[in-house]
Amino acid sequence: EVQLVESGGGLVQAGGSLRLSCAYSGFTSDDYLIGWYRQAPGKEREGVSCIDNSVGSIYYADSVKGRFFISKDNAKNMVYLQMNSLKPEDTAVYYCAADASIIGVTPSPRHVPDFGTWGQGTQVTVSS
Repeated sequence: EVQLVESGGGLVQAGGSLRLSCAYSGFTSDDYLIGWYRQAPGKEREGVSCIDNSVGSIYYADSVKGRFFISKDNAKNMVYLQMNSLKPEDTAVYYCAADASIIGVTPSPRHVPDFGTWGQGTQVTVSS
């Protein structure tokens, strides 16, 4: 059973940075996608970024491209989301999510909210 545990959220001023961490376990194959989505109050879930583990490809939503950076440490079983130049509109609960990759389907951050496994979430609040 895949398990994901997020950490690293908090309160930061606009323009600041935060790094989210996701500890993962339970994968039985290398063919999976892992990434982040967020949900702000009253808004729909938004995919932020994902990694195709089998090939190492990385994908970002346009809203965070150039500001957020996802990385993966296989030795530590960790996925990180480095968030820079934070804006008040980045305020949300951030979830780490994972699912098996699908042959023939190009991964996209917009798929991340529909992944089959997700963590408990971590709150990120950006003050203006």
